[in-house]
Amino acid sequence: MAKIVGVKLRPRGRLFHCDAGEMQLQVNDYVVVDTGQGLQVGKVVTLKVPQQSGNHFVTFVRQATAEDLEKAQQDLEREALGKCKEKVAQLGLNMKPLVARCDSKNERVTVFFCAEERVDFRDLVRQLSQAMETRVELRQVGARDEAKLLGGIGRCGYPLCCQRVLTSFSSVSIKMAKEQDLALNPMKISGACGKLLCCLAYEAKEYAEVKKKMPKLKQEVLTPWGKATVIGTNVLKETVIVQLQDSEALKEVSLKDLAYPEGK
Repeated sequence: MAKIVGVKLRPRGRLFHCDAGEMQLQVNDYVVVDTGQGLQVGKVVTLKVPQQSGNHFVTFVRQATAEDLEKAQQDLEREALGKCKEKVAQLGLNMKPLVARCDSKNERVTVFFCAEERVDFRDLVRQLSQAMETRVELRQVGARDEAKLLGGIGRCGYPLCCQRVLTSFSSVSIKMAKEQDLALNPMKISGACGKLLCCLAYEAKEYAEVKKKMPKLKQEVLTPWGKATVIGTNVLKETVIVQLQDSEALKEVSLKDLAYPEGK
């Protein structure tokens, strides 16, 4: 016995009908149909189809699987990003579309973009919604979010932390680079986003704690070889470089082997 159901390929798109046969479908189920232009995933929106000559029919193939839904989502995201770039060029907007993301039900598409200034994208949203036959939102992001969305390889040779492990961005300051005795060269302490490297914050607290225990440069200390003057420090190794007062020889001494003259 034929079982005609109403299916929509897009939330605001045309209503199609198909014969599901003996398949027991419910409203909100997803199915794969053949539109004559290839297989597409559609959503069952009604089980009550009026018998009239104006109905648009497609061929039922099967109930959609998780793989079908994932592919449909990826196709929709690629289409949305492509159309957004096309519309941005047509409207002459000063913005850069980055990626498109669909919700779990493919009923809303969010396009993330970056721009140096605020952009009036109301016309763009309206045209995109009409072209995609679904709800479209645009969201402006900053440089760090841009790097997180697009990904890439960091200075360490590994994928960017913001895309791989970080769930949020912590505050990073130039003081952290100074605490770690790094060369204050913007090219060396900036990430792919152009901002200070997120990894500067990873060990900032440990560096600060160790530096509190370090003697100051030119400070007089006692070593296993006698009195000496501090001329350098190594925070990672927790050692100091000293110059012996008697022989003027240089020695590397662990913090635990240092003592301080009384009153110093």
